[in-house]
Amino acid sequence: MTTAPPRPRPVVRGWPDVALVALGAGVLVLAGLVVHGGRVGGAETDVFRVLNDTTVLPFVVVWPVMQLGNFLAVPAAVLVAAAFRRWRLALGLLVAGAGVYVLAKVVKGVVVRGRPASLLDDVVVRGAAAHGRGFVSGHAAVVTALLVVAWPWLNRPARIVCAVLAVAVCLARVYVSAHLPLDVVGGAGLGLVVGGAVRLLVGRPA
Repeated sequence: MTTAPPRPRPVVRGWPDVALVALGAGVLVLAGLVVHGGRVGGAETDVFRVLNDTTVLPFVVVWPVMQLGNFLAVPAAVLVAAAFRRWRLALGLLVAGAGVYVLAKVVKGVVVRGRPASLLDDVVVRGAAAHGRGFVSGHAAVVTALLVVAWPWLNRPARIVCAVLAVAVCLARVYVSAHLPLDVVGGAGLGLVVGGAVRLLVGRPA
């Protein structure tokens, strides 16, 4: 007696995915307009000081968490999805991770803004100083895009863990003075755009 192969999970696309793209685009554009020309407002400075001034954790603890937004996290996530034979998820993670990485470079070329140490005084630099333009945060963009694509495939505990880690990556980038808060917000907005667009492209489980 033979058993029937498992039935494939139904794949859908819908307004929630479109809403993610629209929300992310709005966040990205608004943040870009505020920071254009390298401006750092008083409120943004205050938030940066709260996160950057006080040593909460040593850099050796923060560094590995930040790497979840590194481009190398993309192939790692793809391999994990492939190990569970989630081929559609693996494809989505690959497209989203590579796409958002490239687009973050494009945005950096359009919106001129330096790193915190070049714009503010008395910045606490943890680890190696970041160079180049600051808007948007590529780490925030990558980790957000991966989270958005993976979200429909995860159970509730996994969603909570992944969401906490994504927020931790964003906060860590400000904590080590690699980015100002709106750089991270803009990066998250870009991640929402790309993640939602990829879900429209490859679909997600119903």
